Amino acid sequence: MVDLRSDTVTRPTPRMREAMAAAEVGDDVYGEDPTINALQAEVAALFGHEAALFTPTGSMANQIAIQLVVPPAEELLCDADAHVVTYEVGAAAAIGGVSSRTWPARGADLDPDEIAAMIRPEGYHAVPTRAIAVEQTHNRGGGGVIPLATLERLRSVADDAGLALHCDGARIWHAHVADQVPLAAYGRLFDTLSVCLSKGLGAPVGSVVIGSAEKIEKARWIRKRMGGGMRQAGVLAAAGQYALRHHIARLGDDHARAARLASALAPFGVVDAEAVRTNIVPLDLTKASIDAPSLGAAARAEGVLVSVMGPRLVRLVTHLDVDDAGIVKAIDVLTRILS
Repeated sequence: MVDLRSDTVTRPTPRMREAMAAAEVGDDVYGEDPTINALQAEVAALFGHEAALFTPTGSMANQIAIQLVVPPAEELLCDADAHVVTYEVGAAAAIGGVSSRTWPARGADLDPDEIAAMIRPEGYHAVPTRAIAVEQTHNRGGGGVIPLATLERLRSVADDAGLALHCDGARIWHAHVADQVPLAAYGRLFDTLSVCLSKGLGAPVGSVVIGSAEKIEKARWIRKRMGGGMRQAGVLAAAGQYALRHHIARLGDDHARAARLASALAPFGVVDAEAVRTNIVPLDLTKASIDAPSLGAAARAEGVLVSVMGPRLVRLVTHLDVDDAGIVKAIDVLTRILS
């Protein structure tokens, strides 16, 4: 079975399992797990920040970060397809009491001037804007990469308005490899970031919240309140450490395989191959003779799993567990179905 549903489906490699088995552990609620402490310090340093906090999930990491920068009953701005308001089951409102407002979804194609015009100052019965969130790379935007220059302009917009800037960096590693932008260059632009270890990097679990020492001290309390306090979780952090050291550079292989998929399927009018820059290949079946559920079922019957994202939208994601032979099989199956 060739599983292209998500890069979350990867399994730990044998050497990653060895690192997990050998991990030194302690009680992380007491701050005494040496492997978690080392992972947190390493990730903070990569992005040029003071501190970081290991969390079980990416959604928890995002929601902790949002609560750090937006008080209850105040406002977060993000795009309409942002993961933080689309795929985190209303957590910003339900847990953080955060009001959100969105600009039209255009993936990684941001207009900082449009966002600036949306900012609400404090005023009579108005909900004041406190932070802006962006997604790098953009999931529903086909793995699009927001250019560094755009992010720098957005940082200026936030500074001018006195707002915080959060990055949902679940796949920021892919942006780093695609555009060769140093992680620290991204880090200096954001007040908080969340980065995922269990997507493209292939760890079995875990994300990290990044920010100032003061913010991360508060984040530890929020994590505990949300049920994310972990004990001897160094066995999980060790997988993340291994992934950071061995699986970032190889993301280029995933990008190349995604490009190969996109090029093979582009003649059917379902994808713009030039727009595929990282590991996500969105298939727009609006003009195709088959809908997304039917394509998904037909592909599954022939040993290829894809994500059905809507009535006419399918997503393919390349990752650590799909090699060149898997891509050949996927191309063969999907081209026959689309034909």
